[in-house]
Amino acid sequence: MKALDVVDAYLASRRALGVRLERTGRLLHQFVREIGNAPLADVGPETVDRFLRGRALSSSWTSRYHALAGLYRFAGTRGYVATSPLPTDRPKLPPQQSPYIYSTEEVQRLLDATAVLYSRRSTLRATTYRTLLLLLYGTGMRVSEALGLQLGDVDLRQRIVTVRNTKFYKTRLVPVGPRLREELAAHVDRRCSLPVPASEASAFLSSRKGARLFYEDLSAMFQRVRRAAGIACPAGELRPPRLHDLRHTAAVHRVEAWYRDGKDVQRLLPQLAIYLGHVSIGSTQRYLQMTPQLLQQASRRFAIYAQQEVDHD
Repeated sequence: MKALDVVDAYLASRRALGVRLERTGRLLHQFVREIGNAPLADVGPETVDRFLRGRALSSSWTSRYHALAGLYRFAGTRGYVATSPLPTDRPKLPPQQSPYIYSTEEVQRLLDATAVLYSRRSTLRATTYRTLLLLLYGTGMRVSEALGLQLGDVDLRQRIVTVRNTKFYKTRLVPVGPRLREELAAHVDRRCSLPVPASEASAFLSSRKGARLFYEDLSAMFQRVRRAAGIACPAGELRPPRLHDLRHTAAVHRVEAWYRDGKDVQRLLPQLAIYLGHVSIGSTQRYLQMTPQLLQQASRRFAIYAQQEVDHD
């Protein structure tokens, strides 16, 4: 049985149970392409190992392994394969990449550097990518959530973005500020000036033909933008900053602003967790990497608190 047939049957069976498997689906279809859609039973351990390692051994090995493990369990129980070619020993993977927190000046440089993506064949590409960066930084949403937005999800009058079917199968409302609202309105005007689908269910961020954008393509574009912005790989890191790091940056910058404004950060953290779509405050706390600016604000707050205690004594 051809690999694509097995993959489609596997994904259909899981999705019928309410499991989305978006990333798994992308990985499995990539696997099918790399093996030339050969019969799944003919795929050997060496071919599987090449797919798992990709261009370079990284943390993505685990995601690929779990995607194939589910597929081969499904195929084995239905007699499509006799044995699984997956390795029994896992390689020692590089350490997980630390989130990179962009400075506000670096965020502006990234926005300016989107100009390198301009193409005469796709006049919306550079400005659409700039809108994506503004959405990620201005709302803290996940890249996949931004790509899943439809025109009807962006209420410019109420300044509310509806994020549907998120990572944890929930829908949430995300308010946007007046400046971001203006940027989103400008994007809609540019988009509607071209002959692309404009129904409520059309992709808010789309290609020149109105199709949804792919995460992998946007990640590759981001590295072009990052280099044009002059943002290098931090010392001690094996990989450069990522598009996803804008979500971490949005969370950290929000907490820094709360500290500067004298807000009760501990009381506000649950609100930030809801805003980011986290199931628990613990997930939000992991996002708050202790940057020098955040440490400075926290130290200043503690110093004020300590002085108050001394004065009361």
